[in-house]
Amino acid sequence: MTEAILLVGGRGTRLRPLTVNTPKPMVPAAGVPFLTHQLARARAAGVEHIVLATSYLAEVFEPYFGDGSALGLHIEYVTEEEPLGTGGAIRNVAARLHSGPDDPVLIFNGDILTGLDIPALVRTHETTGADVSLHLTRVEDPRAYGLVPTDATGRVTAFLEKPQTPEEIVTDQINAGAYVFRRSVIDTIPEGRPVSVERETFPDLLATGAHLQGMVDSTYWLDLGTPQAFVRGSADLVLGRAPSPAVPGRCGDRLILPTATVAPDAKLTGGTVVGDGAYVGEGARVTGSTILEGAVVQPGAVITDSLIGARAHIGERTILTGTVIGDGAEIGPDNELREGVRVWCDARIPGGAVRFSSDQ
Repeated sequence: MTEAILLVGGRGTRLRPLTVNTPKPMVPAAGVPFLTHQLARARAAGVEHIVLATSYLAEVFEPYFGDGSALGLHIEYVTEEEPLGTGGAIRNVAARLHSGPDDPVLIFNGDILTGLDIPALVRTHETTGADVSLHLTRVEDPRAYGLVPTDATGRVTAFLEKPQTPEEIVTDQINAGAYVFRRSVIDTIPEGRPVSVERETFPDLLATGAHLQGMVDSTYWLDLGTPQAFVRGSADLVLGRAPSPAVPGRCGDRLILPTATVAPDAKLTGGTVVGDGAYVGEGARVTGSTILEGAVVQPGAVITDSLIGARAHIGERTILTGTVIGDGAEIGPDNELREGVRVWCDARIPGGAVRFSSDQ
C-alpha cells in the first residue's frame, strides 16, 4: 500500500470559534497542525502518495505542506466546489490515484486522533480478500455513533446509525473513521453529488453482497470534533498517551515552542502547549491547555483544560476552566469563565465583567 486519501473538507462547526479562521485539520495540536500528525503516521506506515480532499478554507493547506517532500510524501490537493460528503469526496479525488484495480487505498477522516496499527488493517484487508476493511473501536456508550456488528470472522453484518433504545445497542463496536478500499470499489461511488460512505456506500455494498471486513483495534482513539476533545487530544499527544512522530519535542508535562516566553515561576502541567510567540506571565498556572501563537497570558491567570486562540489576551488573575477563547479575543483581568464557554474571535470582555464567585 502506497496511497491514501485524507478527508479534510469539513467545516468544523462543532469546533467554532476555533474554525472561524482555520480549517479543523489545521488547528494546532501539540504544536503543529493536527493534520501533520496524521500525515506523519501514514508515512511511518509506508504511505508515499496522499491526496487531500479539501473544501472549507481549502487555500490554507498547500502553502503549509507544499508537495509534501518535507514529510517524505508526495501530496496532491483536490478541492470540492460544493461539499460532497465523505463518499462524494473520495470519488472526487479518484482520478489522482495511481493504484491498480485490486490495490488497497487507505482512507482517513481528518478529525480522528488514533493509535491505529495501520499495517495490521492493511494485512487484514489483504488476507481476508475484502472489498472494504474498516477500523472499528469499542466505546462504553455507543449511542452517539454508528454501530458496526460483525460475525465470528470479523465480517461486517450491518450498519446501524446512532441507536436510541437499549434494544438497538447490539454491539459496542463503532466505525472509527479509517478504511482500506479496494481501488475498484471507489469507482462505484456515484460521481458529482453528495454521498455518505456511512449511510449510503457501506450499506449499499453490504446489500449487494460485497465483503466488508471489520478490524477491532482498541488502542488510543479520540474524535476531535468538540473543543473539549481537541484540547484533550493535544494534551495526550504532549503527554505521550497518543502516539505521533510529529510532536516537535520530547513528550512530557508541557511543550513550549522555541519563540514562546514563559516566566520562570509560571507553572505549566498536564500536557500544556505554549505556541510560538506566545507569552505566559509570572505566577500563571496553566494545566492541560493549549495557548496558540502570539497569545498573551498575564500574571496570575489560572487556565485549566482550555484553548486560547492565536493573539488572544488573557488578563491578570482571570480564571478559565474548560473554555475556548477565539483568535484575537481579549479577556480583561479578574474574570471567571467556566465549562463550555466559547468567546468569539476578537470579542472583548472588560475586567471583572463575568464571575461565578464574589469579587471580594
